[in-house]
Amino acid sequence: MAKAELKTRPTNASVEDFIASIQNDTRRNDAIKTLEMFKQITGEKPTMWGPAIVGFGSQQLKYATGRELDWPIIGFSPRKQNMTLYVICNSPKQPELLAKLGKHSTSVSCLYINKLADVDEKVLERVVNDAYIYSKKKTKPV
Repeated sequence: MAKAELKTRPTNASVEDFIASIQNDTRRNDAIKTLEMFKQITGEKPTMWGPAIVGFGSQQLKYATGRELDWPIIGFSPRKQNMTLYVICNSPKQPELLAKLGKHSTSVSCLYINKLADVDEKVLERVVNDAYIYSKKKTKPV
């Protein structure tokens, strides 16, 4: 099956300009810290994916339906309602790490945090590192 056409693709937009444009001071400062954390953990250059996702690396996802798409290995988006981190990957370590993280919620592939002050940042670093390593091993690069 062919790759799905997504609006969320890598762009040449500036990650730094995107983060600087965030109106809310707390969200902008959290995005700056999150950007630095992701860069340090991955060793990869951040890329804007669509207008609002900061992604690191690239992988090809294949669904059971046969649908394929390109997506960042990990990423984040400083949205108005919360900081969305694309790090939920069902690694064996994740349940234990998330139990120690602090105030958060999750969905199929996202971790939602209102602000970094609500979580243990050292545990968050471990969550991000685990997700990056696990996802990188599990998927094939684009």
